[in-house]
Amino acid sequence: MSTGRPIVLVADPIDAGAIDRIRSGPCDVVDASGGAPTLSEHLATAWALVVRSRTQVTSATLAKAPKLSLIARAGVGVDNVDVAAATARGIRVVNAPTAATTSVAELAVALILWLVRELSGPVAATRAGSWKRGLAGHELAGKTVGFVGYGRIAREVAQRLAPFGVTAMAFDPYVATAVDATALVSLDDLLARADVVSLHAALTAENHHLLDARRLAQMRPGAVLVNVARGPLVDETALLAALESGHLGGAALDVFETEPPTRTALLAHPKLIPTPHLGASTPEAQARAGAVVVDEILRALRGEPLKFQVNPEVRSPP
Repeated sequence: MSTGRPIVLVADPIDAGAIDRIRSGPCDVVDASGGAPTLSEHLATAWALVVRSRTQVTSATLAKAPKLSLIARAGVGVDNVDVAAATARGIRVVNAPTAATTSVAELAVALILWLVRELSGPVAATRAGSWKRGLAGHELAGKTVGFVGYGRIAREVAQRLAPFGVTAMAFDPYVATAVDATALVSLDDLLARADVVSLHAALTAENHHLLDARRLAQMRPGAVLVNVARGPLVDETALLAALESGHLGGAALDVFETEPPTRTALLAHPKLIPTPHLGASTPEAQARAGAVVVDEILRALRGEPLKFQVNPEVRSPP
């Protein structure tokens, strides 16, 4: 039986502690994280919708949710949410931009070190019973790391890499002044000079396949590429060609154009490190993401201003 209170519909699994906190608020919680059939059943009555990256919030989804007032993305990117359609409907969209900063930054550092030391081959050989010693990769000290996108996560990576003695540069058309010693340069300059290119840009219509065959060819011979941002920033067909030709020394992808990835030749390439989009998948990051979106939901229920609204042009209802 309906209580008449706002219904918060949880579409994807989030931190259990966050669920408990939502339940303590002036609302009813429906856990539909089991999958699409359960979600569709409850959309008609939902006041708020909580998602991670699995659920695609399309215009068709919104059409099934006439009472929806708030969409809370328990993570950073909102490319799985049709923000324009939500805005047109007067639905506020919030995210948790600070939740995964540490986890994603640490993963990026780990992948950079793995690539520069060229550890994949020695690890595989040792597992297979071989004891093949010899030169193994390079030192990170003295290398140039180029960040494509220089927001919160990229700056954290730069801070962690500084003690290694790297030179940092970044390309970001939305950043006018660096907050640290990182040099702001053009994308052409960055690709030509960086030993390591680390992607941290949000995905937009303009930067789809930002690193295509032409851009990958601009990278230094032997340079390595890390993508912990969004898969479609990289043309994976062109990346495979650059690895097969030997132009690139290696690549590490935590994100892919299609997830789960389907390009088996790329996944099998010995110079590729593939991980299953786990940058934010630590208990610490998920607890923070849950806490941030719950705080936003409770603020909305109390009629208070939101801190992390993605579409601020949509005002709170009177």
